[in-house]
Amino acid sequence: MGARRLRRRRFNPPIPRLTSPRLNFPRYRDKVNRARPIETNLLQIAVAVAGGVPVAAGLAGALWGPAMLEPSGGASLDSHFRYLSGLLLAIGLGYWSTIPRIELAGGRFALLTLIVVCGGFFRAVGLLITGPSDPWMLCALAMELIVTPALYLWQGRVARHARLQAVSPWAGAPAAASRENTAS
Repeated sequence: MGARRLRRRRFNPPIPRLTSPRLNFPRYRDKVNRARPIETNLLQIAVAVAGGVPVAAGLAGALWGPAMLEPSGGASLDSHFRYLSGLLLAIGLGYWSTIPRIELAGGRFALLTLIVVCGGFFRAVGLLITGPSDPWMLCALAMELIVTPALYLWQGRVARHARLQAVSPWAGAPAAASRENTAS
């Protein structure tokens, strides 16, 4: 029953089958087969082009720091700082969104962890280039490179345990409880 419940909670939209009577008309079947790949390819191209902007800006910011904007800072530095702060807020909200069903949120948790560790890596590169920083930046670095990966590993362990429980309800039971069941 547990495995059945876990499967039902996942959102799997129905995929139209070409064997159903409604879709077996040749004219409709040809439209479905032709239109879908073109739309999918266009979406892939749009996401690749649009995704290049934040990748380039993030890489430039990670490599050149605030000097990528203006050496003096000013409004551009303030704007970029606020944008990055918004990203941090969104990452935190993304982590919070995994809390209700954390055992099922492995993909989202992994992506968020990758984002945080990548940022921590470039923070460490910045520390190597500019020298030691204040204690708050060192605490942030520890959160990004130690605590976050540890939480990711812990989430994976919880997810594996939940999968085992779904398959066999006695898989995670304590040894004493299983001995009581075999003694009677």
